[in-house]
Amino acid sequence: MTNAPRLLIAGVSSGVGKTTFTLGLCAALRRRGIAVSVFKCGPDYLDPSYHRVASGRSVHNLDSWLMQKPRLVSTFLRQAGEVSLIEGVMGLFDGLSPTSPTGSSAEIAGWLEAPIALVCDASGMARSVAAVAHGFASFDPDVRVAGLVCNRVGSRGHLELVQRACATRTGLPRLLGGLSKNPGARFPERHLGLRTARELDLGPAIDAWASEVEALCDVDALLALARSAPALLTPEPGTPPPAPRCRIGVADDAAFHFYYDANLHLLEQAGATLVRFSPLADATCPDVDAIYIGGGYPELHARELAANQGMLESVRAHARGGRLIYAECGGLMYLSDAIVTREGETHPMLGLVRGKAVMAGQLQALGYVEVETRDASPVGRAGTRFRGHQFRYSRLEDAAPPARYEVTIARSGVRSLEGYGEGNVLGSYVHAHWAESPEIPEQLVEHCVRSRSSSRAVEGEATGRRAGRGRDET
Repeated sequence: MTNAPRLLIAGVSSGVGKTTFTLGLCAALRRRGIAVSVFKCGPDYLDPSYHRVASGRSVHNLDSWLMQKPRLVSTFLRQAGEVSLIEGVMGLFDGLSPTSPTGSSAEIAGWLEAPIALVCDASGMARSVAAVAHGFASFDPDVRVAGLVCNRVGSRGHLELVQRACATRTGLPRLLGGLSKNPGARFPERHLGLRTARELDLGPAIDAWASEVEALCDVDALLALARSAPALLTPEPGTPPPAPRCRIGVADDAAFHFYYDANLHLLEQAGATLVRFSPLADATCPDVDAIYIGGGYPELHARELAANQGMLESVRAHARGGRLIYAECGGLMYLSDAIVTREGETHPMLGLVRGKAVMAGQLQALGYVEVETRDASPVGRAGTRFRGHQFRYSRLEDAAPPARYEVTIARSGVRSLEGYGEGNVLGSYVHAHWAESPEIPEQLVEHCVRSRSSSRAVEGEATGRRAGRGRDET
């Protein structure tokens, strides 16, 4: 058994300040010399980019729909620090279905036996906070809501009013403090949510929220709550990665940076050496066996991406040479003929997938999906299955008929065809999570090894023919 002090920070709903409180508490604990690991519930790339800054550590997503319980628990334990903070998704009980806990923060808290600190937006409320706390604490007897944090309180006096209100009822979660309204330390947002951490200097804001937590919250009580979590069964030790077998270029800059740490870790465990490069700033792509282009904000950098002709041509040459390109969402937009921005500007892209990625004024897809491949592809043979999600504001117009994936929307069961490109080029709007499909990163690495061997054989034959012609001429 392993002692892993942990606290799941849930919300009454989205937007109540879970991320702000998580960052502030993380920094406050680090000020005490505690190594903190942070995890994020649900399919999210943006919040983890903030968690990495606050914790200084890798951040893994925990999702009870994308991951089965044994995998989720082992992932948590392998990444846990002296104290682990797990930021929830949406409201505590929100998940895949309105009638079941699947995919919810509550389900993950149960799997991890983690005490819950519930964050509530207390602006405009006093005694009503007690009613909210009572509802959440009693809704499911198997869910332990142990603490309450009130965000956006007007003053210490306001916080004291809430404290008195909660004290009048037995069985309510303990009020552990709050955060004030601090517009100067808010994190800016855009259409997909928060701006990414790499765009901002987060240090001053995180320090400000850490000071708020120290001033208005009972950090000792929060720490004791985390340490009250029971021990968990120790997972089987992981196997060390094999010797490097291939090199995979990972697009990583302001335009492309949405990757699950779990996916990158699995590629390394399969024998890949990951080489980061920037389609925005680098003159050419690196000499690698495959290119992985994740999601991001290519629409915001379309002009610069189109202007980097050296990079575009080197990626096209990589594809012409039979080497693999795998792309998701923003990466698919980069593979397309062009990106059309919200302002109506058209910027040519790689042209490896037919069609234009057109930005829309409203959300085009959101939610969990299941995928089954329809042909042999870089991710495996026909019939390979995996899970993921979509979250996008663009659509692919004038595209060749998609044929490589059959995608099923988890909530509705509606099926459609997706998956673009031919042969060694594969792009999709689906953000895949490979925790329950480790054969996919293994197949990607095998594809690289086979492609390199074939390429060397062709080069060897060509060299032999040239040498033979030279002998004949002499």
